[in-house]
Amino acid sequence: MDGGAMFGVVPKILWGKLCPADENNFCNWAMRCLLIDDGEKRILIDTGIGDKQDEKFFSKFHLNGKDNLTNSLAINGYEANDITDVIFTHLHFDHAGGALILNKDNGHTELIFKNATHWVSSQQWNCALNPNRKEKASFLKENILPLETSGHLSFIEKDTFLTPDIFLKLVYGHTAGQIIPFIKYKDKTIVFMGDMIASSAHIPIPYVMGYDVHPLTVIEEKEFFLAEAAEKQYILFFEHDLNVECCTVYKTEKNDFCVRSAFNLNDII
Repeated sequence: MDGGAMFGVVPKILWGKLCPADENNFCNWAMRCLLIDDGEKRILIDTGIGDKQDEKFFSKFHLNGKDNLTNSLAINGYEANDITDVIFTHLHFDHAGGALILNKDNGHTELIFKNATHWVSSQQWNCALNPNRKEKASFLKENILPLETSGHLSFIEKDTFLTPDIFLKLVYGHTAGQIIPFIKYKDKTIVFMGDMIASSAHIPIPYVMGYDVHPLTVIEEKEFFLAEAAEKQYILFFEHDLNVECCTVYKTEKNDFCVRSAFNLNDII
């Protein structure tokens, strides 16, 4: 993705030290999903970009690497039909596209996770169906309309517990009704950051993305969340950070926030 778009008004001389860009100003990003198996449910958070768009679409995004969602599940001993729930943090194409596949035999778009309830906030659903001009290109009808007709779509109306150990909080800066899951694991809290904080490079409060619909709201949400995360030592799980999968944070003397320690999720489970 374009580095300037990912960092908004932050000068390249600053963000370029954290995420070096190539000659076309592109930085490389992950689309990292998370599977939670609590013994009863297998809950998948976000699904990546998928592969059903045409060559012209993918030519803009320079996908690279050998990983994909179904292969990653298989490596860990799971099949698509094992998934009981899919949580979409939001419905932008790089978060929701991988839930559906194009059946080349009949031309229809079908669910990959056929046994799963697919969760999204009602606010985000309404936003996707009636997008503002800034977000319109991020909501693809082929990612959204088949969910409605599948019979597997359910809505989150407000902050709520999906299970006793998974709390879903709604935020509104990046897009309306983005879901941020808080996962209790043993004595720890793992927070799936989605696009509220896209990477460890976006932890400083003023570092917001050009894609954010309400940048000042993002700043308010980040400041409140990071203060709590520093106090309670939450583990931040990053969807888009290529190199840093997880980290904890601390508050600086200048009342901003920095990475305390960075690590992989496997280091703590």
